[in-house]
Amino acid sequence: MAGSRPDTGPEAGPDTSPDPALASAPGPGRQALRRLLRNRLAAFGLCVVSIIAAVALFADWLAPHPCDYARFDRVLLMPLEHPDHLLGTDEVGRDYLSRMIFGARTSLIVSLLVQGIAVLIGVPLGALAGYVGGRVGFAVSRLIDVMTAFPNLLFAILLISVLGGGLHAVVFALSVTGWILIARLTRAQFLTLRERDFVISAQALGVPGWRIAIQHVLPNAVTPIVVAVSFGIPATIFAEAGLSFLGLGINDPMASWGKMVGVSNAYVRVYWHLALFPTLAIALTMLGCALLGDGLRDALDPRLRDRPVRGA
Repeated sequence: MAGSRPDTGPEAGPDTSPDPALASAPGPGRQALRRLLRNRLAAFGLCVVSIIAAVALFADWLAPHPCDYARFDRVLLMPLEHPDHLLGTDEVGRDYLSRMIFGARTSLIVSLLVQGIAVLIGVPLGALAGYVGGRVGFAVSRLIDVMTAFPNLLFAILLISVLGGGLHAVVFALSVTGWILIARLTRAQFLTLRERDFVISAQALGVPGWRIAIQHVLPNAVTPIVVAVSFGIPATIFAEAGLSFLGLGINDPMASWGKMVGVSNAYVRVYWHLALFPTLAIALTMLGCALLGDGLRDALDPRLRDRPVRGA
């Protein structure tokens, strides 16, 4: 009918379309990534770690020579002394650049295996100690306290002395005590989170305890665990290098930066490159991991989101 007004009465339904501002807002993961990349020190650490990981992953294609290929007529060549050996050769004529590249793979394998085992052991034990409580929680907590009393590196030296060197022995020795920090951190997180309102509400609704722990508590405890692993990787690299330096770590023909530094002691006065290059590789890798871990802590911790980005 002409002159009639549009229907604006109470029978008109409410507008349920999503708010464009909320729909276009980045998620927590994207916000953390943006904050991480705005931190210049963390971005530098990410670049260093990414390059070393790529070198380790593609070592077979990047290395100019096989890891254990030796030329006894080219022993202890200096850097750039021969066109086939840019970083020189070692005491038995192996290409030093190739040994450096394969040493990155060894460090990456050891650190990832040790930290992976630490998470697989430490998170369940820490969750039992922090959430279950009772006799089980008490027993697990005392186990963690007892294991904390052992000096990690000295205990690893003792185990390797019994088991012998090699990759498997190093990974086992470092994993025996490597899970303790993850377990203590997980226990502390579960002790705090189990008193939160969302956990108490789930308990009141009759949700099983194991489901609450896995679906509600564990996702909120992941952030500090990820940060702890990022700091545990350089610590593992340093421990492996120290064991190999003492002759208790990786055996030939596998390359190890720590073993390369240890062997260079007899030649370092003249052949300086034997100690310099692996030492720089260890230091740069640890620096990159430490900067990345520090940046992850700032990016993922909700209490630090309003703080100015360090290194920006």
